[in-house]
Amino acid sequence: MNGELPNLIEQARDIAEDAQKSFGTLSAEQLNWKPNADQWSVAQCLEHLIVSNEAFFPLIKNIANGEYRPSFRERLPLLPRFFGSVILGAVQPQAQRKFKAGPKFLPSSSAIDGNIVSRFKNQQQEVIENMKITQNLNLRKIIITSPVASFATYSLLDAFRIVVAHEQRHLEQAKRVMKAEGFPKHEVRGAAAG
Repeated sequence: MNGELPNLIEQARDIAEDAQKSFGTLSAEQLNWKPNADQWSVAQCLEHLIVSNEAFFPLIKNIANGEYRPSFRERLPLLPRFFGSVILGAVQPQAQRKFKAGPKFLPSSSAIDGNIVSRFKNQQQEVIENMKITQNLNLRKIIITSPVASFATYSLLDAFRIVVAHEQRHLEQAKRVMKAEGFPKHEVRGAAAG
């Protein structure tokens, strides 16, 4: 029924390890450095993911507890498959088109604490737990309204696919920041605990 879920859980684990390996030794200065005023820092990429992922958690808990009741729109056929496919395509790491994050999903514009990598890694455990608590449900048949784009409905399986792809996309973005001209190469501290 949910044959793809173990792979998504494994990808979520890999993302946590990748974030730790790629960004865990960066200083607060490096984490907050931006190539220019219009681009995000490594820390902002991670904070955006934390805020975006948190929006799904209450909904998933309601589903797992049997308290979720689909709305009229969520019961309409075809739309969830359409929106799931479109949004998943848009958040893929290789997608060329950029989308602006909604105001409540924007990261802080001020300096972000240097523990952002640990916070992201810890939240990944919560992402994985949210996947696991729904593993015995038919994730293709449970339709939700996106907590990020309220006009869109999609299956809970698509929600998990979207979360993972969105994370992969922003980790790639954060890695590009580290390769940008002017990225501070000094002040590397020891590997962060976690």
